[in-house]
Amino acid sequence: MHELGKIHQLIISLGSYDLTFNLETIIMTWIVCGLLITFGFLASRKKGILPGPFQVIGELFVAQFFTLTEDALDKKLARTYGPLICALFMFLVLSNWLGMLPHLEEPTKDLNTPLSLGLMGFVIAHYTGMRSKGVKAYIKEYFEPIFFMMPLNLIGELAKVVSISFRLFGNIMGGSIIILVVSYLTYSIILPPFLNAFFGLFVGAIQAFVFTMLTLVYISVQVK
Repeated sequence: MHELGKIHQLIISLGSYDLTFNLETIIMTWIVCGLLITFGFLASRKKGILPGPFQVIGELFVAQFFTLTEDALDKKLARTYGPLICALFMFLVLSNWLGMLPHLEEPTKDLNTPLSLGLMGFVIAHYTGMRSKGVKAYIKEYFEPIFFMMPLNLIGELAKVVSISFRLFGNIMGGSIIILVVSYLTYSIILPPFLNAFFGLFVGAIQAFVFTMLTLVYISVQVK
């Protein structure tokens, strides 16, 4: 938190091009993935009629998001995209909560993370649309209601990626900046614990849910 403006970079030169990687974001993302894999292992290790606490939490997540996916799509498509929607929410909510732990940062505080997830949802949604409607019918929709509306329709689709990505990034980064400023002003005594609970738990969960539901809605719009 105190190194908000400091970025640890790994630069790899490929000929005349330099590839720059944010090491902190990569490591934090690996930590999130490791925690999710561990949770999945613990939840499925000893499945039974009398479930353990990890199995209960896992079943709640899966049941809830499969229901939401069925409502937005249908039962057949829910089997295909239900795991994606569930995994996306769990990854995002854990990423947003990771900054509450000492010496750890939120991967979603780096624009590359929400932008890449937004692009992933964009590609999946439009790929699903082409498979569901056919390429000809899919392309035809961009020329509706009048053919010269195509540029605006195209820009509108691309704007969805920008909107969904910057919303998540702005809320997480904004929360981190507010906590940092208030911590310095109050010497980390009075408000920061409450701000951490608000921006970490509440806002982090809400933004993860909003991002996930918007991704599901984009897929649903392309299918129907």
